[in-house]
Formats: sequence, C-alpha cells, structure tokens
Amino acid sequence: MAGDTKRRTGQLSAELRGFREVQRLAYACAETVAAQLRPGVTEREAARMQRDWLRERGVRDWFHLPFAWFGDRTAFANFKIPLQFFPTNRKLEPGMPFILDMAPVHQGYAADIGYSGSLGLNPVQDRLMSDLRHHRALILEQARERRSLREIYENVERLMTRQGYANRHRAYPFGVIAHKIDRVRERRWSPTAFGFGTQSLKGLAGDVLHGHREGWSPLWSPYRFSDHPPQPGLWAVEPHLGFRGTGAKFEEILVVTDSRDPEESAFWLDEELPHVRRWAEEKTA
Repeated sequence: MAGDTKRRTGQLSAELRGFREVQRLAYACAETVAAQLRPGVTEREAARMQRDWLRERGVRDWFHLPFAWFGDRTAFANFKIPLQFFPTNRKLEPGMPFILDMAPVHQGYAADIGYSGSLGLNPVQDRLMSDLRHHRALILEQARERRSLREIYENVERLMTRQGYANRHRAYPFGVIAHKIDRVRERRWSPTAFGFGTQSLKGLAGDVLHGHREGWSPLWSPYRFSDHPPQPGLWAVEPHLGFRGTGAKFEEILVVTDSRDPEESAFWLDEELPHVRRWAEEKTA
C-alpha cells in the first residue's frame, strides 16, 4: 500500500486516519440500518438501506455493494455458487439473526466491514459473537509472530472446532478469511461488475499479479499460495462462525507493517468498533 502504515508515538498517520474514518462510517451505517430493521423487511431492502445511507453521505464507489443475510443464510447454509451471496427476498422474522456487510470507498479510502445482530433475542448468535473475541486476539498475536497466513488460518479453524463451531468463511470464494485493501483512485463515475467496484477489482488484480511475481498473495486463504507471512499493508479480516443454521462474524482492518517492534508490526486499526465495545462491556458485567 502506498503511504505510511505505521503509528508514530501512539498516533495514526494521516493515511491510516483516512481508512479509519471510512471504516467508522461503514459501521455507523450498519448500526443505523440494524436499528431500523423490522419484521418483514427483506435482504434486498436492507441492502438498499445501506446503499442509500452511504450515498447520502458522499459514497460513490465500492469495493463491493452492500450485502444482507437473514436466518440460516447468516451461516451460508447450502451456499454452492457465488450468486447465492447476493441479497434475496428472504424476510426478517422476530428472533432471526442477520449480518450486514458493506465495503464503501470514500475520498479514495476503502473499508470492508461485517456487522452481526438479531431482531430481538438470539442466544445462539450472542454466544457466537462473544466467542469471536478469541479469534480477534489469536489473529493479532500470530500476525505479530510473523506466522504464515496459511498457518494462522488453520489455527483459527482449529479454535473454531474446539469451540464447537463450523468455519463459514470456507464458503467464500477461495475460502478466504481476509483480503488486502488499498487506496482507490476516485472517478466521477464508478461502475460495478458482479457487485464489485471495477476500480477496486483492478487494484486487487494488480496485487495478485505483483504478489505472484514476488511470492505473496493478497488473499488470505488455506491454500499454498497463502503460505507466507502477512504482507505489509491493510487487511480486511472476517472470521465467520456457524452453528446449526446461525452465523456471526466481524470484519475490520488489520494493519501490518515491517516494524521490528511487535506492537507496531501488526495492530487493529480501531479499538472503538461495536463488537470491541461489546466485549469490553461483557468483561465489566
């Protein structure tokens, strides 16, 4: 990624502040839309609510357009082809879990976030969300140890198995738990293809080609092409748990640098996100 990805004396660089702001904007959208969901709202309507909210605040481009998954679709039940990820006419019902997922680009900065919730009480998803905090800690710890992406992926999967859950990010294309993100050149008109912004796809494709020549991949997967330490830059990380038709995940930016200082070598971009606040409240309860 072009620019400075390091923290200096505890402060974020201007570059990182830009990414943090668009990530916070996306999470604000998720919280606002989640609060407006009612019985009978469809996935397509929830996705449109996200698009409209962000467009009203200046978003004109996307890494990918917003998604919404309700009920057993939060666990990607029976997902076999990419088209099944797109929003459907599935209606939200009381007690049903949901996941909102969006990846806006604003002022050239990109984010990709995932927000899990339910319409009323859902003890299963609550437990999944509580247990996800261990995955966030594990990923950070092992990224700082410079373990390979593939090894970290396998260790996350082992933790899920010990917890009694299924790995649902296995259902994503290439089974990825994360992908690299970067600045995106702003244009007046930003087309999409198959739900993804063409400018962002070009950037990711460029990283694939560049990484292939140098022996690294912008896709964090369980496969051999991810058998290398995390490449410096920004990674949108999304461990996704499933249990008997209920799914939950978070998605946020992990910053990786070439610093020899462990705390500076990898860190989560923001500690003021909804799931992080939730876990802090659980500790003090």
